[in-house]
Amino acid sequence: MAETDGCYGFLCFLGGCTALYFLLSWSWGCWKGFKSYLLSKIWQTDVRKFGQWAGKAATPDAAAGLARRGLDVVLISRSGEKLRSVAKKIESQYGRQTRVIQADFSEGDSIYPAIAQQLKGLEIGVLVNNVGMTYAGKLVHFLDVPDPEQTITKVINCNILSVTQMSRLILPHMVERGKGLIINMSSETASQPQPLITVYSATKIFVTYFSRCLHAEYRSRGITVQCVSPFVVSTNMTYNIPVNPLVVSAASFARDALNTVGYSSFTSGCLTHALQHIALSIIFPAWLRLSPFCLRRMEKLAQNIKPLIEERVAQNYRKED
Repeated sequence: MAETDGCYGFLCFLGGCTALYFLLSWSWGCWKGFKSYLLSKIWQTDVRKFGQWAGKAATPDAAAGLARRGLDVVLISRSGEKLRSVAKKIESQYGRQTRVIQADFSEGDSIYPAIAQQLKGLEIGVLVNNVGMTYAGKLVHFLDVPDPEQTITKVINCNILSVTQMSRLILPHMVERGKGLIINMSSETASQPQPLITVYSATKIFVTYFSRCLHAEYRSRGITVQCVSPFVVSTNMTYNIPVNPLVVSAASFARDALNTVGYSSFTSGCLTHALQHIALSIIFPAWLRLSPFCLRRMEKLAQNIKPLIEERVAQNYRKED
């Protein structure tokens, strides 16, 4: 009887400890979410403390968000005409200085000496690594990637090489000054392995690991490395998919994500995407995503949405022309 009572008492103790652990974990998660996505809207980190210039804000909305916070902006992208248009708008609307550097990050390591030369003498306090590409928005098997020899290399150059090389260029000067902020754009597709966008998913988990490791290495030296892992944002890469309760606009996301600086080194960027991440982690775990059943359903979905994707691609080409 005493043995039974002792075993019962131990099980009660173990159950209580387990319940307390999950309660504390849940409470801590809620507090972090409250700080990152709600409190940050009221008390925003002054990004000007990191330095005068923000570099490589490749999208207009990210660049505008940084200029709105009082930073001068270096814009780097492959389209010179668009760069100059965005730069002119920032100068007239926010009264900030701009520099433009034309470079195609899908070309490989040959572009970085020229970028380094053009950045000389600028105090880059904030580096935003947010260029990225996938293969034409299609859900395909690895061997069915369009023009695989070139496309796979371009995706890796753009999604992986750009993050590491730009960090290599800018980080030493941040370390010298003892302050700096690097924001790297990952993706929700990196939270779990995602078939049919295999290369994109794999490159984005690199960004996540690289960012978190770099933050651990350099935070004691005054450097913050933040990894932003969003869901779907309406941008050119997603063919300007209409905004809805699950899809946020680029401007809204840029504003919310920048608010999280100083509150979290790893974030979904906005509350909507954070809630989607939690939901999908529960109802769509890795073992299910990788199962034959799920793969067949995704293949069927890919066939169903193929005409829509092709139409959106055509629309984007027409806009560019």
